[in-house]
Amino acid sequence: MPSAAERTRTLVQSTCSSVLLLPGLDGARPDQLMPDARTVNSDGDVLLVFAADSPVVRAATHAQADELPVVLEITDVAPVSVPHRIRGRAWVSGWLTRVPNAAEPGRSTLRLEVGEAYVDDLWGAEGVEADEFAAAVPDPLSEHEAELLQHLHAAHSAEVATLRTLLGERTGGAAAVPVGVDRFGLRVRYTGVSCFDARFDFPEPVRDVAGLRRAMHALFEAASS
Repeated sequence: MPSAAERTRTLVQSTCSSVLLLPGLDGARPDQLMPDARTVNSDGDVLLVFAADSPVVRAATHAQADELPVVLEITDVAPVSVPHRIRGRAWVSGWLTRVPNAAEPGRSTLRLEVGEAYVDDLWGAEGVEADEFAAAVPDPLSEHEAELLQHLHAAHSAEVATLRTLLGERTGGAAAVPVGVDRFGLRVRYTGVSCFDARFDFPEPVRDVAGLRRAMHALFEAASS
């Protein structure tokens, strides 16, 4: 299974919605606290891009070095329609400073030096140390996960439904929706009288979309045999 650090790094570098929480800006509009972009540099710092006139940028500009504690909250929502669509959240806490001359006109880049992080998702809840976060890499499928799940659901729902044979009889007539995919396997949500997730591990971790196709073919073959 992916480590908590890998899962957190994946969420930070994904397109999931995020909001930056910092003291003194309780009156700011929610959209003013949402970065336009975020990346992670080679040191493990999270770089956040905001409009240059954002109250967040003003707060970072006026703060002394390392004296502005903040929390970046990321919310992961399933890209397919299922009950309980929020798949997880991550919180990255640390200190915010401004990076001079590091953005396009009208934008400013802020550096979040990570102190610690915490992830609460479909795998469970766990804390992450700053060095673990810096050393982790995002899941190789995360960039394409939304379109992959949507494609599986729209074009291969019958094959996904056959995976229930690998679970025995407990799924009954429940609908099966692919709700998550990563290099280790596929997660399917069964809905009906009850709602639960089942995890289908790949024979070995995949490194790209081509490997995913082979792994899915192997899963579907196992389910139909």
